[in-house]
Amino acid sequence: MSVSSGIKRKIKTPPAAKRQDGSGPEKNGETGKKQPLVPMLLAYAKIRRKQLFTEIKKNKSAYFMIMPYCVLFLLFYLIPVCISVGLSFTNFNVLEPPKFVGLRNYIDLFFADNIFLTAVKNTFIFAIITGPVGYFMALFIAWMINDIKNKKLRAFMTLLFYAPTISGQAYIIWKFIFSSDLYGIANGWLMRLGLISEPILWFEDASYCMTISIVVILWMSMGTGFLSFIAGLQNVDRSLYEAGYMDGVKNRFQELWYITLPSMKEQLLFGAVMTVTSSFAIHDQLAALAGFPSVKYCVHTVVSHLVDYGSVRLEMGYASAIATLLFVVMIACNKLIQKLLGKVGR
Repeated sequence: MSVSSGIKRKIKTPPAAKRQDGSGPEKNGETGKKQPLVPMLLAYAKIRRKQLFTEIKKNKSAYFMIMPYCVLFLLFYLIPVCISVGLSFTNFNVLEPPKFVGLRNYIDLFFADNIFLTAVKNTFIFAIITGPVGYFMALFIAWMINDIKNKKLRAFMTLLFYAPTISGQAYIIWKFIFSSDLYGIANGWLMRLGLISEPILWFEDASYCMTISIVVILWMSMGTGFLSFIAGLQNVDRSLYEAGYMDGVKNRFQELWYITLPSMKEQLLFGAVMTVTSSFAIHDQLAALAGFPSVKYCVHTVVSHLVDYGSVRLEMGYASAIATLLFVVMIACNKLIQKLLGKVGR
């Protein structure tokens, strides 16, 4: 017999520790059982609440400064979203008290509302085309403008591209360009060149309406995200470029991918969130150009459907179900974008 085996035999397992009341774990049958989840969560919440109160007392001046925004966010964003989610399970027409109907609104949306399915298709067409194209176009133009050495010229170019967004209903000019009569600029030039013999009904023809609407949305896509890209590009540390060229960066595109973009991830994320939100919330421009509803619902979006049921028909329960689905899709897209932006520079 080896020495090690003899030592192992002599070692005995110590008896289970007893509680202060003298009862061991075997007595109450608690051996191997896990603690209940609910008490653990309550204890954790109590600890976190104490930490939060301690943090607030420690930085009370900072919390006092952000309190107005928090109150406004709670009153006009968080609470309405929660109310909308609750109303989506009811039949509510504003005049009568809400009646709980369960999932009937959601079932009707997907299995009894063909216009909603058309609106979903149109919304994803706008989001897939205008979202990524507008995002990368804004980033590329911001990158080009940032290379302009003259500060006044750079400011003028920034204002030039940002002007359509801050001009309110500037998209109305496209209604004049593609007017369906002889006075429209597009029809006038096409007839003068002999390409057509009679005016084209641009916004009354479903085959033209979607294409023109996409062009208008892209023309107005230089919004707040574009300004954030300009700000992010101007705040990149210039010493990083020198270090990058010493480490093997050979051209401007490698410089953009490995240095510029990783240094402005916050601005990229902000621009992506704003782009996704705006691409899924397209309605006002389409209603002004193509009418509401548009011919054959060719540019009818989910927000258009929401406005139809919420503001025109006053079926608030059904409209809340539409808004809830749109909210969930936006959150999912934002999470996907955050994951994709995390790979920038790798």
